[in-house]
Amino acid sequence: MARRRGLEALKDVRAALRERERLAAERAAQEKAARLAAERARRLFADAVGPVTPLPPSDRAPPSLPRPSPEPRQRLLDEQAALQEALSDEVDIESLLLTDDGLSFRRSGVGPDVVTRLRRGHWAIQAELDLHGLRREEARETLSAFVRTAVMRGHRCLRVVHGKGHGSPGREPVLKGKVQRWLGQRNEVIAFAQASGPQGGAGALIVLLAGTVG
Repeated sequence: MARRRGLEALKDVRAALRERERLAAERAAQEKAARLAAERARRLFADAVGPVTPLPPSDRAPPSLPRPSPEPRQRLLDEQAALQEALSDEVDIESLLLTDDGLSFRRSGVGPDVVTRLRRGHWAIQAELDLHGLRREEARETLSAFVRTAVMRGHRCLRVVHGKGHGSPGREPVLKGKVQRWLGQRNEVIAFAQASGPQGGAGALIVLLAGTVG
């Protein structure tokens, strides 16, 4: 019984050795094929290029271009954009836009029919912003971001609710005039008009962005 086990173990060892030899032979064949392929590629390249003469040794240092000084480009771009969007409270809206008796505004070159169609709801409102409860600086930043986002999304007709001022001292709409001035400073805004009654009346503006006329 022990002799039989020993013979079986010997057979297993021989089988393992044969498998190892087979794998080694395959690896050797693959390496030889790779060397032959590399040699053929080298010869093809040499035949295509022709004889090559090495450059003589030189004591010159490799050229090195001066590296640009690190600049926070993205921060500068952000600051520039912020400056462009720094909407002023002191801008005279009448110096930027044409005005009529209906508290509607249009840029020079925009026909009065555009304002008429804007009042009548010719363009569907695609986005709305409610500025109720916001302080002046919050409202200015929120409005600027709202218009920028609308342009990015391809929106053209917006409604901006600034309120009627019923809860303000003197019952005067604090944000109304400021919103008009801020919108007038945005190049994307070509016209805006006081909303009709169902759309908010004196507490809202319907805003038209460039690209909708026609």
